[in-house]
Amino acid sequence: MKTATIPSLRVEPALRQAAEELLRDGESLSGFVESALRAQIQQRQQQAVFIARGLASRDRAKAAGVYFSSGAVLKKLEARLAKAKKVSV
Repeated sequence: MKTATIPSLRVEPALRQAAEELLRDGESLSGFVESALRAQIQQRQQQAVFIARGLASRDRAKAAGVYFSSGAVLKKLEARLAKAKKVSV
């Protein structure tokens, strides 16, 4: 597979120095930037999926006319958490 390049990135010297100080043994600045880019891409993809699920849920609730209060949802989640804690002990 062919590789592609990312455009050069101009940053303040202090930012570059901070990044270089955090590099792990054998890690290059390019590797660090690539890793950060991959993590940000994954986070944004997950965020987009999360938002899409939320909007779909909103649309289903609107179509069905069935809504749940935040208090009811939290109460149910707390009960599930308490049950899970009992099982893990």
